[in-house]
Amino acid sequence: MRHKLLEHDDGRRKFVLVLDAGEEAVASIKAFAKQQDLEGATVAGIGAFESCSFGHFNPATKEFTRNDLTAQAEVLALNGNIAGRSCQNDGHEDDDGDDDDGGPHLHLHCVVGLNDASTRGGHLIQGIVCPTMELIIEESPVHLDRGMDRASGLVLLQPNQKD
Repeated sequence: MRHKLLEHDDGRRKFVLVLDAGEEAVASIKAFAKQQDLEGATVAGIGAFESCSFGHFNPATKEFTRNDLTAQAEVLALNGNIAGRSCQNDGHEDDDGDDDDGGPHLHLHCVVGLNDASTRGGHLIQGIVCPTMELIIEESPVHLDRGMDRASGLVLLQPNQKD
C-alpha cells in the first residue's frame, strides 16, 4: 500500500491510495483510514481483482447473501464512505464484513467487469487486488458516525441534525 497526500485545506485532506497485487482491498482501506484517523470521508476507485466477494441485502429477511467471484475482473467503479461509530453494535458482524472492532467503518459498493463484458457488483465484502487498485479518499471536515438501525438491522450513517 502506497499513499500520497494530494491536498490539505481547511480540515479536509485528499489522498491517493494505491494497492498492490495480493492486498485485500477492504482491510487495506480500513487500515489506512485508521492510520490517518479518518472518520468522515468518501472513497472512489478503479483497478482489478483476482477474486472478490459481494453482499446483497434482503430487507425482508434482514440478511446478506454472499456472492463469491473467483475470476479476474476489472473494477469499473468502487464508491463508498468511511465513518466512525456512534454506538456499539452488540458484537454483531456489521456490513463491512468485520466484527465491531471500534475502528473506522467502511461502506463500499463495487461493480466489476468480466472478460466477456458482463458485470457483477454489490456491497464489497472483500477483494484481492491484481494487479493494482487506485483510490481517491477525500476527507470531510465533519466526521460521520454509524450506528445500529434497529428497524433494518443495518449499521447506517447517523447524521447529526444539530447543524
